[in-house]
Amino acid sequence: MGDLDYLVRTQSGCIPPDLVSRLLELGHVEEVELWAAREEWFCAQGWARLLGGQGLEERALEVLAPYVDTGWWTAVSATVELLESWGRAGEAIALSRSRMEAGHPLALQFHARLLARHGQADEAFDLLRPHIQDWSVATALVDVADIAGRDEEAAELLAEHIPDDHRCADPWCCRGLDPDMAIGLLATIRERQGRVDDAVTLLRTRDKTALNNRDQLADLPARQDRIEELRAYAATEPLGIAARRLAELLEERDDVEGAIAVYRQAGDSSCQPTNVAVDLAQLLARHGRGAEAVAVMRAQADAPGGAEDWVVHMLCTLCADQGRPQEGLAYLDALKARRHGEEEWELFWIRLPLMAACDRVDEAVEQAKSHPEGAHPYAVSHVARLLAGAGRLEEAVAALEPHSPADSHALAGYLIDLGRVEQAIAVLQEHRPKPPVPSPGPWHDTPPF
Repeated sequence: MGDLDYLVRTQSGCIPPDLVSRLLELGHVEEVELWAAREEWFCAQGWARLLGGQGLEERALEVLAPYVDTGWWTAVSATVELLESWGRAGEAIALSRSRMEAGHPLALQFHARLLARHGQADEAFDLLRPHIQDWSVATALVDVADIAGRDEEAAELLAEHIPDDHRCADPWCCRGLDPDMAIGLLATIRERQGRVDDAVTLLRTRDKTALNNRDQLADLPARQDRIEELRAYAATEPLGIAARRLAELLEERDDVEGAIAVYRQAGDSSCQPTNVAVDLAQLLARHGRGAEAVAVMRAQADAPGGAEDWVVHMLCTLCADQGRPQEGLAYLDALKARRHGEEEWELFWIRLPLMAACDRVDEAVEQAKSHPEGAHPYAVSHVARLLAGAGRLEEAVAALEPHSPADSHALAGYLIDLGRVEQAIAVLQEHRPKPPVPSPGPWHDTPPF
């Protein structure tokens, strides 16, 4: 039988969590209970949560026990979280400790954070300290240090990972805790200690300022109410991330006009003007100024090279939200004409919800089917979504069935809504991907089936 861990991680060949929730919401509790004992981890997790919520904690643990007994980390961590939520911290700590001692790579920081939440922050700090070269452990250490009152000790450890004369030239230069990450974590501690100027000075030495579309050098002055400092940084930061943080801060203070002005200024200087335009349009839409939001995205789409599919999609979505789907369709028609009548699927599918909003569902379906790419599974999924949105679930199922398993999750969802649960589960389990050869590890993270 296939590797359960691989199926769960990829959410393929199994009943995914959103469909388990739908089964429970629609009253198919017996089916979830049945499959909880038959290799379907998300059913087991959902069933255990339901039992726990009813005060049947021991029964919930029995459901999870076959999974936990193998030491499978996914099951262990989920059970620990349930035990903690039930106020059984001692049992949660003992269970997570067993996996940490077995050497599972994710267990150390998980266990340390658990200890810190339950009055054992010093022990947690001491556990993490020898492994600070791992960036995720270093992040946990900084959080735990705050609870343990050991900020300065953590700062000294981080400082050792910040060389005076080296910055990474590529992502693979310094494995683990790279200098920029260490600087950011040390700056977090300095800010927490009230040494805000020291934190800012540290952050200005980083080679890369942005991480996951956030910039600590922008977030810090926003938290500290140093708005002029943030404004000065936003005027020079080329990605527009600082401008977004400044605009967010002004919006929080009900200065919508000020936030709009920030975005308009940033749009003229940012190296990513499209992102700035999107932020501005979303701001305008949030404050009931949809017509202006449409105008902003229209200008962006009409700029040279600006009519990318995601930009056009946002423009048309704004039109639909304003009750102006015809305007979105007119734009798509004009764009198609500019491209000599050609319209690839990436742009064509944007028409479908607009046509549906104009009560033209049947016409939209026919146009989709006659499109050169209309027979492909990705196109059929859009047609099925259109039909389902019109309440025509049987037709949506009929459209998807010949293409299973390409969109098995959507097909199963529609079948569940129609009450055809056994068929839905069969669709989901019909094609189980072959897992890759597992890599050896001292934790033997093997699921129970």
